[in-house]
Amino acid sequence: MALESTARKPAANPPTPEVQAKGTPPYRTAPHNIELEQALLGAILVNNEAFYRVSDFLEPRHFFEPVHQKLYEIAASLVRVGKTATPITLKTFLPSDLDIAGLTASQYLARLAAEATTVINALDYGRAIYDLAIRRSLIGIGEDMVNAAYDAAADERPQNLIEQAERNLYELAETGRYDGGFQRFSQALTTAVEMAAHAYQRDGRLSGLATGLKDLDRMMGGLQKSDLIILAGRPGMGKSSLATNIGYNVARVWEGGVRADGQIESSNGGIVGFFSLEMSAEQLATRMISEQTEIPSYRIRRGEIAPADFDRIAEAAREMERIPFYIDETGGLSVGQLAARARRLKRQRGLDLLVIDYIQLLQGSTRRALEGRVQEVTEITTSLKALAKELNIPILALSQLSRAVENRDDKRPQLADLRESGSIEQDADVVLFVFREEYYLKNKEPRPGTEEYFKWQTEMEAVHGRAEIIIGKQRHGPTGTVQLQFKADVTRFFDLAEEDHVPARMS
Repeated sequence: MALESTARKPAANPPTPEVQAKGTPPYRTAPHNIELEQALLGAILVNNEAFYRVSDFLEPRHFFEPVHQKLYEIAASLVRVGKTATPITLKTFLPSDLDIAGLTASQYLARLAAEATTVINALDYGRAIYDLAIRRSLIGIGEDMVNAAYDAAADERPQNLIEQAERNLYELAETGRYDGGFQRFSQALTTAVEMAAHAYQRDGRLSGLATGLKDLDRMMGGLQKSDLIILAGRPGMGKSSLATNIGYNVARVWEGGVRADGQIESSNGGIVGFFSLEMSAEQLATRMISEQTEIPSYRIRRGEIAPADFDRIAEAAREMERIPFYIDETGGLSVGQLAARARRLKRQRGLDLLVIDYIQLLQGSTRRALEGRVQEVTEITTSLKALAKELNIPILALSQLSRAVENRDDKRPQLADLRESGSIEQDADVVLFVFREEYYLKNKEPRPGTEEYFKWQTEMEAVHGRAEIIIGKQRHGPTGTVQLQFKADVTRFFDLAEEDHVPARMS
């Protein structure tokens, strides 16, 4: 009783390319299976339990035949309000003069019920219908991509078309799945135990990526997968330096391989992607060489180096060439473009940590930008959190702080100091602040020789080379302060030496 046959017999004598080129190109129907749709709809009409087996992923638009879309939509509406969907109740909502392949609505509904599949097969049938719908959507994306390439304006950049196609494909990839929903608690327990076992086997006994700073790792357990971690500070505090330190430390210890399915899997450390929206790749590389060789970057840029220094630079460069650390220096990126590039890196080379320097240099969509900067930043942080979950990696995003910090006596930052703090604070899993008392105290130097100068000198000695990482928010751990050593001339953070170690303040 199919509305149309989906089977096509192969031509006995396929036309040659020359003949086919002269004639009308063969018409290909989009993938579908009318019999599957009829069998599933019949099962729902016979036993509404079949609807509950497919309702969490199957929607009316997934049916190929418009009449079937309508029937499924009506049946779903009835079942969801506690009514029974049967051929008798459904026909009330259909036009009396409806003709379906020569049958009236009542006749067609009766035939569906008579030839229904069993409830047991409903899930498999629903998945098959869903898969065919995804294939049709994939064909649609391909056609749109071809048409866009043909009809592109003269000033349209091909890169824009590529990024749009990537966005469409990844949106489809995210919707093209019928897994999810509730799972037995035993599955969650198994995953948790596996995570603990993996942490035990890993360097540092951490469940997340090690930052290379032991006291910080002790407080956070490393950088956790799917977390959005905000690293904020006023200019001059060293937040970019801390981000490059962490990124390098993660990439330097990377160990891994390629799985049977072609995916890159990391067993220790991680593959790092770094979006440097402010500094060029050359500036970032110079800074990292300075950090690793402890030769000030201004000396490297001016060439004020001895032969021994050059040997250290060459050795550091050779080591850095080997590590899986990838830089994108493109300025003015939109959050959509950033996400597309991160997905591409994950697919082609692997990705375990994404660093963004910094949020305020990203752009949202045009619509959100018109609504104001606060709405635009809300879209950016929400998108970054969604990307962290999608790629199952930690994202370390840097953020500026408002000038309100400068107006307080105690200049230690707080959550309220985050620019557009509402969305950043809400979407972040972890918020870290970088604070250096030395930076502020240095600017208050009194006149030498006075009593105030000697007092200032004592205070400077106490805070010289010290930095605080304030954990202002952490969903799965304590807040508090971690003390670090900071060498300003080479912009590098270290763990404090044992004799100088100050226990972290916990709250």
